[in-house]
Amino acid sequence: MPRLDRIWTWAFCGLAASMLAGCGGGSSGNGGMAMQSPPPATTTTAAPETCARPAAGAVATSPPDLYSQNGVLKVSLDYVTTTDSDGRTLFCFVTPDGLESPSLHLRPGDTLDITLTDRVPPVSGASTPMVMGVGSNVCGAAASDASSVNIHFHGANTAPTCHSDETIHTTVNSGQTFTYSVKLPWDEPPGLYWYHPHIHGQSDTAVQGGASGAIVVDGIENLQPAVAGLPTRLLVIRDQNVADAPGPSRAPSGGVRHAGIAPPSWDLTLNYVPIAFPTEVPAVIGIPPGRQEFWRVLNASADTVTDLQLVYDGVAQPLQLVALDGVPTGSQDGKGQGTLMPVTHIMLPPAGRAEFIITGPAATVQKAALVTQAIDTGPQGDFDPARTLALLQTSATAVAAEGSICTAPMPQPTAAPPGNRFAGLTPRMVTANRTLYFSEVQQGNGDDASTSFFITVDGATPTVFNAANPPAIVTTQGAVEQWTIENRSQELHAFHIHQIHFKLIGENGQTLPAAQQQFYDTFLVPYWTGSGPYPSITVLMDFRGPVVGDFVYHCHILDHEDNGMMAIIRVLPRH
Repeated sequence: MPRLDRIWTWAFCGLAASMLAGCGGGSSGNGGMAMQSPPPATTTTAAPETCARPAAGAVATSPPDLYSQNGVLKVSLDYVTTTDSDGRTLFCFVTPDGLESPSLHLRPGDTLDITLTDRVPPVSGASTPMVMGVGSNVCGAAASDASSVNIHFHGANTAPTCHSDETIHTTVNSGQTFTYSVKLPWDEPPGLYWYHPHIHGQSDTAVQGGASGAIVVDGIENLQPAVAGLPTRLLVIRDQNVADAPGPSRAPSGGVRHAGIAPPSWDLTLNYVPIAFPTEVPAVIGIPPGRQEFWRVLNASADTVTDLQLVYDGVAQPLQLVALDGVPTGSQDGKGQGTLMPVTHIMLPPAGRAEFIITGPAATVQKAALVTQAIDTGPQGDFDPARTLALLQTSATAVAAEGSICTAPMPQPTAAPPGNRFAGLTPRMVTANRTLYFSEVQQGNGDDASTSFFITVDGATPTVFNAANPPAIVTTQGAVEQWTIENRSQELHAFHIHQIHFKLIGENGQTLPAAQQQFYDTFLVPYWTGSGPYPSITVLMDFRGPVVGDFVYHCHILDHEDNGMMAIIRVLPRH
């Protein structure tokens, strides 16, 4: 049966749109909400080959939404490119009827069927093709170039097999069409996930170009009833090249200065609204005074770390944290419900997600802003300064322009939550201990300098990633492993593993309090100062689920991953 709460929301927004000009503002033409039935995969309508971008200072309207029906979501996505007015190469996924980067809504146990067509023009002579597979390893094309694409379903605990979430060998080249059928497990935690290209050597360029979108596994209200009935807001942070700087600034002193101000390594956007150096005009969020909302924030940046705060007249506001990286906080401790965690800021690495409840500013607040604080990425790291991402405005004009009446409310709890995917994971279960470390080696100097990046099992030889490399780690389904991940470099790194989540249990050799031992798929490892112990995190890797096969772990600062900081793990079927 169709989901009645979604039909009601769409119908309500459609009625409101006829009463209030500009309601929703989404690119779907239906108040930001897509129709209940997504475009069929068999359509032959040509997608517009453009990646539309709003102007600076625009309203941060939500992406269009597509919902599964009867356990399946079928969608066609075209991978397209264009060049913006500042000369940047943009990439995006669009449906045949022009929906850009739609949010894909599924339920635990649903299947996502995607027909992907690469409409990026072929590359001739610009690069040497990278071999992605040989013999039985080939999935799609055997080699990739700058026009190639595939899709990683980030955070999903799904099979690393061809036509599912396999990224080592899957390649779709210009003019080719490829089908995905991704089955979510029945106990997939409800929360925020995302999709993006993962062609090794091209990931950074594609994601900075904007090719990414959200996946929402619905049903979080069943694990955290506090969100029931709240208006929801999806915010996607992305980064892109600074238009008037010659390249990324590796330190505050680098790059082209404007009035003595150094450019960031990368500009940011919020729901594609540019926050561009040097003016850095923020996006706008219209919100009725004092209204509680459920915010779902995805840091879809390729390289930029964010530290989010909601600041009213200079005071950081309390946020009620609901979920991290798609897993409701406190939901895996056996009681079958999530736990709200009060915080005043949320650190999100590239690929990190946070879901939380906010209270809008009172009408008396003079300035309300969503900001990212400055990040110390290390002496060899990028320059990620403080920036204002959005101004929250409570005026009637701003609220009308936002179309807040069309912000979809969360449904009421409808069922018992599914089984807890990672419940009961404790150090008592550990079957193996491993130490891994991040490291870098720079070759050359000045303009000719290049850096190789590594993630290495302690005792092995550092090796840059190649799809033909043998697995660096072999384990068995059912294992629970304790990994200590060290950073032996002088810049920040973000550890990520595909297919599974891990439980963070310690930092720098110290066990964390129970409330901080949450589940993640991406987490930051601080930089080494050059002396003393290496910074580290300690995690429990959960291989008790159904996933078997080869997949990868890497730094999710994608420039680092593209330059070698990735390796393969093989999970063998249980004996």
